[in-house]
Amino acid sequence: MLETVNGTGASRGGGRHAVVIGASLAGLLAAQVLAEHADRVTVVERDRLPEGPEPRGGVPQSRHTHVLIPGGQRAYDALLPGFTDELMAHGAPRVGAPSDLAQWQAGRWFRRTEETAFFICPTRPLLEWLVRRRVLANPRIELVQGTETVGLVGDASRVRGVLLRERGAAAVAVGREPQRLAADLVVDASGRSSKAADWLTAIGAEPAVEETLETGLAYATRVYRTGEDDEAEPHFIVPNPGQTHGAVVLPAEGDRWMVTLSGLRGNEPPLDDRGFTEFADRLPHPITRNWLDAAKADAPALAYRTTANIRRRYDRPGRRPAGFLATGDAQCVFNPIYGQGMTVAAMSALALRDALADTRRTPTTRRVQKAMFAASRQAWDISAGSDKNMPTATGVAARSTPADRVSGWYLARVEARAPGDPAVGRVFRDVLYLTAPVTALFAPRIAKAVLFGPVRPSPQEPPTRREGI
Repeated sequence: MLETVNGTGASRGGGRHAVVIGASLAGLLAAQVLAEHADRVTVVERDRLPEGPEPRGGVPQSRHTHVLIPGGQRAYDALLPGFTDELMAHGAPRVGAPSDLAQWQAGRWFRRTEETAFFICPTRPLLEWLVRRRVLANPRIELVQGTETVGLVGDASRVRGVLLRERGAAAVAVGREPQRLAADLVVDASGRSSKAADWLTAIGAEPAVEETLETGLAYATRVYRTGEDDEAEPHFIVPNPGQTHGAVVLPAEGDRWMVTLSGLRGNEPPLDDRGFTEFADRLPHPITRNWLDAAKADAPALAYRTTANIRRRYDRPGRRPAGFLATGDAQCVFNPIYGQGMTVAAMSALALRDALADTRRTPTTRRVQKAMFAASRQAWDISAGSDKNMPTATGVAARSTPADRVSGWYLARVEARAPGDPAVGRVFRDVLYLTAPVTALFAPRIAKAVLFGPVRPSPQEPPTRREGI
């Protein structure tokens, strides 16, 4: 189990208790890892969780489009063997890239060449339910529901537990004092709205410095169904600084289709029937509008407006206590439009697992937190790196350095060549899907094509089928 930074912690096992704040994906996966090192893991969740694959209030984006990219598939299968097969067995569609979809990016359509990777399109409630079912079957893991974490127990040198209060009007009315729950390790997985800064300050410690990047991106999602004879095709239209409207049209389990439209502040997608459909006319091609006209809406459109990138730098030195970690959106949250959150939750849990299992080094709080921070770095570089180029970008992380401008120039050349050059496109996808490091884009063969090769032809219209068929 995690030892303290001053070396006074006990060895792995030995009756240790870990508390995870939040039954988010990040929290559940962290609990799965910690159950291998602690005798008992308590997951404290403020919501009452549904018994089946249903949306819940604590995940406001749960009714919107989600994808599990290849990097996430690997991570979930490493933590929960056979998970992606189980996900697809429950109906989550598989979409091959670039073979199975039309993709518009940087002003060009990608060629639909042979599949080099695939992503899975579950609804968020289905994926959460399957993870929850697997993790909570572990007898070492206990779930406490309807209970809010309101503070930490301990001081600036060491966290020794959490303060809990039952949620609900009755509990508030009687003025119940928070209850203490002792713990050797506390993991904050409470999400984007984490109160850890207040909790740490209250025990005399320093909160993490926050890096933020906000574009004002807003999106709306609507569920559709298509006719039995309709040949509905998935497609993406990826926004850029010169064309700031986007669309994602993907299948989901249950013969449903999820359509997400996006725009920047002042150009948010409307939620009424006519407004949502007509918003698609702002896109650079009528493919989405035509798709909407042929499909049948199955539910009202829902909006989502909280899309800032936020990174809390727990990896940096500071007066912070041993025995406290942050993971998932409580540590690093991305603009959801990039589809990275579910993947980074699992990759952070893998980093936690590897750091605790490393027999060569003592797993101090700071060392483990740095490993979990590193697991989110590439996704942050992709999300924040793209968003800082948008015309409405604001925040500390929106500033560009000379190095950013050089790398931006190179990556713009990559993006221009990826649609028409299958070799460049493959590596480009591997990096975006978090299965290859960014350095793969600078490998000699790719760098030669990017720096000296021509921009190869790509389709002038959305390709309707894979090449060679």
